[in-house]
Amino acid sequence: MRMVLASALLSISLVPASAMVGGAPAAEDGIGRSVVTIIGSRGTFCSGALIAPDLVLSAAHCIAPGTAYKLVLYDAQRQPQLLDVKRVAAHPQFSAQSILAHRASADVALLQLAEPIPNSKVVTAPLGVPAVPISDGNRFVVAGIGVSTRGDGKSGGIVRSANLVATGRPGNLQIRLADPAAGNTREGLGACTGDSGAPVFEDQNGRAVIVGVVSWSTGANNTAGCGGLTGVTPLSLYKSWITETALKLGSPLGQRP
Repeated sequence: MRMVLASALLSISLVPASAMVGGAPAAEDGIGRSVVTIIGSRGTFCSGALIAPDLVLSAAHCIAPGTAYKLVLYDAQRQPQLLDVKRVAAHPQFSAQSILAHRASADVALLQLAEPIPNSKVVTAPLGVPAVPISDGNRFVVAGIGVSTRGDGKSGGIVRSANLVATGRPGNLQIRLADPAAGNTREGLGACTGDSGAPVFEDQNGRAVIVGVVSWSTGANNTAGCGGLTGVTPLSLYKSWITETALKLGSPLGQRP
């Protein structure tokens, strides 16, 4: 299977555009209010989700040593505001080689902001784990800020969401999602460049809960690109690390500014 990481070198201008390939609708309300843009000094461009007023959940492969990070938020006039990130933490068991080979790994990371974000601008999202059993056909929602057209290198910035279903043999180590209308046989909705670290939501008792993060994507029929499969690292084995690390950083989950 040929696949691409859903992160990218930053070749965008910080202006609103489209995201999530396949014509996914904008999702700036609801779950979209917790989704943020992460940029790095070495050109990285990823998605993340605010899980505490000063704490963002993303993918470990978005974090590199010696790199400074900032968060991008848009004001009411859609002008970008850059927020400082003071500390990052990637899961100690993360293996970049595993993710590149589309194998399961602890692809989760936290970024702590220098200052908390008021709830008037964004909403923190609750964490959970996928409901068990995780079965072929289970439904999830992915929300990210990646590019809308593969290879354009410019679009990105508006949060868009896609309703996807689990396929294959999903489990606690990795979940592969596909557009139910396309079934990975033709290009459909899915994560693309810039959607790495995007939150994956599941409806649990009428509430949208983050149960995973986006790690990689493929084109239709497992070709290189986007619009086929969306590879997800579920939080089943990593939620306790996230909670414990948040506490060590002084950002316990559930707090408010």
